[in-house]
Amino acid sequence: MLTEQQNPRTVNLDQMTPLQIVQTMNEEDASVARAVAQALPQIAAAVEAITARMRRGGRLLYIGAGTSGRLGVLDAVECVPTFGVPPELVVGIIAGGDRAFMRAVEGAEDDADGGRRDLAAHNAGALDSVVGIAASGSTPYVLGALEYAKALGALTVGVACNTEAPITLRAEIGIEVAAGPEVLTGSTRLKAGTAQKMVLNMLSTAVMVGLGKVYGNLMVDVQITNAKLAARARRIVMQISGADATAADAALKEAGGHAKTAIVMIARSVDAQEARALLVAHNDRLREIIG
Repeated sequence: MLTEQQNPRTVNLDQMTPLQIVQTMNEEDASVARAVAQALPQIAAAVEAITARMRRGGRLLYIGAGTSGRLGVLDAVECVPTFGVPPELVVGIIAGGDRAFMRAVEGAEDDADGGRRDLAAHNAGALDSVVGIAASGSTPYVLGALEYAKALGALTVGVACNTEAPITLRAEIGIEVAAGPEVLTGSTRLKAGTAQKMVLNMLSTAVMVGLGKVYGNLMVDVQITNAKLAARARRIVMQISGADATAADAALKEAGGHAKTAIVMIARSVDAQEARALLVAHNDRLREIIG
């Protein structure tokens, strides 16, 4: 496996100066984006398939072990404030349960039945999209989950950093990012982890764009959970609607802090209730309401 091979450029890693170590790591990291670029057609295919299912009420479920599982949880958690989706719409599942996010649970990744049980515990169904993440591409926990998901009729996507990996061969859509041997042999939290994060960022962001959670390149469904996000919401409302700060704040207050609703209120000269009705009528797509 590529992820277990020794990198010939770093066989003297322990003899390098700190500057040489970080320079070498930086040079190796530069190859990750090029590796991801080779998988763009498969990533785009996954985006289209996931979006279609989510429009029909499905969910996006990431599942993995160790670093891969943590990256799935991270991407899922960030979808809530960024796109204003409920936490149950994009879910990260990690082998060993939530406690494994902070501390490794040894042996959890080898439990294929655990992957099945965890998906079942999340009530996975035919409309869902299950994205199995494993740098090696052979993690039993993930393989078990994908087999279970496929039996349910769910969409299955495998993300691996090896070629011809079991999880990509068995999934409906296989995404393989061959980033090459790690600087530290076998430490897939490095280039493989970076590659996986890039892929997951692409999947979730592109899917949310397809679901109308973005207008231009602005996060119009942002949740206001702190002062920074409150200021961002105000700027978004002002920029899209052309309103001043006072009008934007008033609309946001009436809209319960929902930027998209506030924008429709100002652009269409309606109250919050009418703005929400317009959004429902147009599948939550701001572009269809204000152009």
